[in-house]
Amino acid sequence: MDQDAFFVSVEIRKNPKLWGKPVIIGGGGDRGVVASCSYEARQYGIHSAMPGRTAKLLCPQAIFLKGDMEEYSKASHDITEIIADKVPLFEKASIDEHYIDMTGMDRFFGCMKFASELRQNIIKEMGLPISFGLSINKTVAKIATNESKPDGERQVTFPELRPFLDPLAIHKIPGIGHATYKKLSEMGVREILTLTQIPQQLMFKILGQHGLSLWQKANGIDLSPVVPYRERKSIGTQATFESDTMDMAKLKAIITGMVTGLTFQLRNQKKLTACITVTVRYTNFETVTQQERIPYTSLDSFLISKAHRLFEKVYAKRMLLRLIGVKLSHLVSGYEQIGLYNIAEEEYSLYQAMDKVRNHYGAEAVVKACIVTQPPRDETGKIIKYNPRKKKILIENQTEEEQPEVRKRSKIRSFMSEKGTIGTKSYD
Repeated sequence: MDQDAFFVSVEIRKNPKLWGKPVIIGGGGDRGVVASCSYEARQYGIHSAMPGRTAKLLCPQAIFLKGDMEEYSKASHDITEIIADKVPLFEKASIDEHYIDMTGMDRFFGCMKFASELRQNIIKEMGLPISFGLSINKTVAKIATNESKPDGERQVTFPELRPFLDPLAIHKIPGIGHATYKKLSEMGVREILTLTQIPQQLMFKILGQHGLSLWQKANGIDLSPVVPYRERKSIGTQATFESDTMDMAKLKAIITGMVTGLTFQLRNQKKLTACITVTVRYTNFETVTQQERIPYTSLDSFLISKAHRLFEKVYAKRMLLRLIGVKLSHLVSGYEQIGLYNIAEEEYSLYQAMDKVRNHYGAEAVVKACIVTQPPRDETGKIIKYNPRKKKILIENQTEEEQPEVRKRSKIRSFMSEKGTIGTKSYD
């Protein structure tokens, strides 16, 4: 099940006068980008992630709205509650998309009838349009959903599989991006039928493992299960100090480092968080926690700001601290919606570039300047420069028991890696 132009639909529910008009969420300002757009706007060639200035040129009469991610998150949560109350097993794939396992329901209700009644129930209670596709696996169901939009429903049975998939364009297959589509198009592969006729070995040679995955999807093969949805998944980290401290600059720097590390994990796992928690433990072992529900996001700047504000609330007593921690919970799969936080497109590109460097050189290869500590100095006050050749000689002269564990990491020294801080990570 997938909501139709979800963000726009929420805005139309709030202001019915927008119905039937080209509405664009985000894209304001010179550097803004489109987060979502109505079907009327799509007729002009506008799509998500398009620069706002381009959208204005294509459709000057379009209505641009800033958007309210908090309201969209609440609507998503309400829809999830309705689905959870009606079905035994479902997966929340993103803020506006759910997969439902209907196995066995045909014996009691009839899968199509049950799904149709659930869709009507969501429309009635939420006042938001929703479409669904019912088929033999997740890939075909998703394609069927997209073909039924807007505000429709479609069933594709096993005998109907090939007649349904074969005439469709290859870009209808989930997982085919612009670069892959361009490469296949240059080979003359533009329809799913043509893709199914390419030998698997050739697809592997052209696109590697991704090519085999696309070949399977084109043939209607998808063995991935519906992963049960758990609202309370979380990731977190905490640091215990060998010497208790109340250095505010240092504490906030450590929180910044914690948040950037966690958001890096979120983006790598293609997840968003809707709740942030900050914990402190005083020198007398009193532990205090403060949390806040937030719109779904994985943005460093937004979450760092929230974490700092929560820390200022929770650190009410001016006593020494022995531990601080940050946790991100209520995780869902999905990607950041560009344009909803008044953040320039360049910042999104910066996050992607930093993540690429971290994945290649280690998580601390790129860090915030505020968390970098002063380099070590010798007796004369001069900075001790890192010399890999001397380190290599030192390691070679050590016995096997004395040699430190060798691991891939950055040479940047930060509060998170200094001797006085003991860090732990938690996953729920």
